[in-house]
Amino acid sequence: MQKTLTFSDHLRLIDERSTAFRAAVAAAPSLDLAVPSCPGWTLFDLVQHLGLGRRRSAAIVAAGPADAPPDKSAWDDGTGAPREREALLAWWTESVERLTSTLREAGPDRGCWTFWGDSQSPETSGAWARRQVPEIAVHTYDVQLTVGDPEPLPEEVALDGFDDCQFTLCATDVAWPHEPAVVDYHATEGRSWRLRLSRDGAWAARLGDADPDPDTAHVSARGTASDLVLFFYGRILPDSPKLELDGDRRIFDQLIAWDPSA
Repeated sequence: MQKTLTFSDHLRLIDERSTAFRAAVAAAPSLDLAVPSCPGWTLFDLVQHLGLGRRRSAAIVAAGPADAPPDKSAWDDGTGAPREREALLAWWTESVERLTSTLREAGPDRGCWTFWGDSQSPETSGAWARRQVPEIAVHTYDVQLTVGDPEPLPEEVALDGFDDCQFTLCATDVAWPHEPAVVDYHATEGRSWRLRLSRDGAWAARLGDADPDPDTAHVSARGTASDLVLFFYGRILPDSPKLELDGDRRIFDQLIAWDPSA
């Protein structure tokens, strides 16, 4: 049976991945190291980006129902993150605490502005909590990669994170600009997803053992849930030996290049 993570689970995982991120940054030999998976960024830039993003998410949740995000002044005073390592790590910890305390106060059902209003995910504080986990986890991988010792995303994080990627970031009612296609993803941990692309947009579904017609897919990717998430975020390329691709690989190239918000 597939476990559905709760709001409390997501808060726990935010804390766990944030702690792992802090530890990876603390162990790095220099904050000036270039991050290979984020071209143009140093480790300092990555910490500042992620910390400001958590503060922005907290401000969005705190604002409640809205037609637009709060003004930048609500989450960024313009001073940026401190450059000294211990001060930077303390600033990161405070950024996460601001986020988690705001989420706990809001609970899972508060309506909020989101950037995924055309997706299959709710526009709530609970969805914002879920969204944080893969974001922090992937950037933790970035730090680990920078120092030469990347670890797979934990299974619980990766399975729920890839589900969120499909239903929140992929799903849209914006018309797919190419020939209609069906894309399947199979995690070796035993879960599968299907993304249908057409003039009606991109719509995700979870696949189970009883789902018919497995040959419907035009292209598929199989790998661990961690590798599927890293593939989605561009940390693993389509030709990686960690992935087993089958079918018309051009569809993945089209997906990677597609920006429905453009």
